[in-house]
Amino acid sequence: MRHVIAIVALALSCAGCASYRTPGGAVSLTQIADGAGETAQQPSPQFPLRMALVRVQAAAYRSGSASGYGNGRFSVIATPELPDATQLQALAQWPQLAGVSVFDASLLPEHFDSLADLRFAAAKMQADVLLVYTLATSFRIDGHDREPASKIALGDQPDTDAAVNSTASLAFVDVRTGFTYGATQATATVAGLADAWDSAAALDAKRLDAERQAFAALLVAAEKSWSGIVGRYR
Repeated sequence: MRHVIAIVALALSCAGCASYRTPGGAVSLTQIADGAGETAQQPSPQFPLRMALVRVQAAAYRSGSASGYGNGRFSVIATPELPDATQLQALAQWPQLAGVSVFDASLLPEHFDSLADLRFAAAKMQADVLLVYTLATSFRIDGHDREPASKIALGDQPDTDAAVNSTASLAFVDVRTGFTYGATQATATVAGLADAWDSAAALDAKRLDAERQAFAALLVAAEKSWSGIVGRYR
C-alpha cells in the first residue's frame, strides 16, 4: 500500500514538471556561404536548370519532429518535412527548371563548414542550382522570446497571450561556383496558444503550423525571385 501511495505521490509531483523544449535555431545563410565576405564567384547558369532543395539548421538542431544530421558549423535535416508533395510539384512548374528534387541524404558528408560541402553533394545529383533554406522559430511568452532549445513549463498558462513566430529564409546558390543568385524570406505567426498549454504535442503542433505557414509564404516570394533570376541571367 505504501508503495502504491509513493508511486501516486511521485506522479502528482511530476505532473507540474512537464515541459516542452523549443526547437533549435536557424543558421545564417550568408555566414555559411562560400567565401563569405569575399568577392562572389561568377554565375554559370545553363538553362533549363536542375534544382536540389536542402534544409539547414544550427548545429545539433532538434525539434519535436526532426533532428539535424552532421556536425560542424551547421546541420542538415536529412528528411525534411517541408516542402510537401504538393508544394514540390508546384515548384517543379517554375520557369526554366528541368527538374526539382529533395537533397539525397545518402550523399551528405558528416561535417559541414560551408555550403561548399553541400554543393559537392549536389553536383553528384547533377543539380545546377541549390535551393538552401532554414527556419527560425521562436516562442514569445509574456512579452519575451524564448531562446532556441529552451524549456517551457506546461500546465500554468502565461499571464498574457503567447505566440509562436517562424521566419523561413532561402538562397539560390550556383552549384558549380557558389555564386548566390538571390535570397528571400517570409514570416508567419500563430497566436492563441492557451488551448495547447497542457500538452507538449499540442504545443508542437502550433510550432509546425507556424513553420508550414512561413514556408508556404516563402515559396510565393521565392517564385517571384526566381522569375527575376531567370529574366536576368537567361
